Amino acid sequence: MRLARAVLWLAASISVALSGCGYHVAGRTNALPKTIHVIAIPTMENKSTTFKIEQRLTAATIHEFLAKTNFKVVSDPNGGDAVLTGKVLSVEVLPLLFEEQKETQAPPPPGTPPPTTPPPTIAQATAMIVTMKCEVTLTERDNDKVLYHTNNFVFRNEYQLATQGTTTSSTGPSRSAVESFFQESDPAFDRMARDFATTLVTAVTENY
Repeated sequence: MRLARAVLWLAASISVALSGCGYHVAGRTNALPKTIHVIAIPTMENKSTTFKIEQRLTAATIHEFLAKTNFKVVSDPNGGDAVLTGKVLSVEVLPLLFEEQKETQAPPPPGTPPPTTPPPTIAQATAMIVTMKCEVTLTERDNDKVLYHTNNFVFRNEYQLATQGTTTSSTGPSRSAVESFFQESDPAFDRMARDFATTLVTAVTENY
């Protein structure tokens, strides 16, 4: 009996401590008005230089709303109780982990002495860190009330490259590195879109 009381007291203390620090169970709180049943999500705007990123992020956000909430989602802004608009302001991709490899060189012609200097070393990125800044607004359509807004929604995460061989320099990744990461077939790009959507939907529904 004394042990059971101690366990209950410890659980209650932890609960109070976590709530005081702002921790919560993700997906359990819905701060949106009860009158919101249908959310319209038109395609986001893209102010960055990353081609078609807005299409992938919009699709992932729609999927996340349908999978993790009870809201119905439409694309027509006139068909929802609330309208979620987004704008991709900037995207930054930087190499995070490197793997050094010796550059392959053609063998010298017959009769030519071998080179005395070792082949140069190429630094190749094996992981990238993506930082994306967006503007997001959720507006109740009937009265134009802003339910959620931020012009500084920052998403940042690390991703392993699907294929190695991305050459980098001291000033950052090459153009081909960024283009390679954002290829539509790249699994890292898919994971980034899903992670972004999870973070965004949680922020909007819990009003962070």
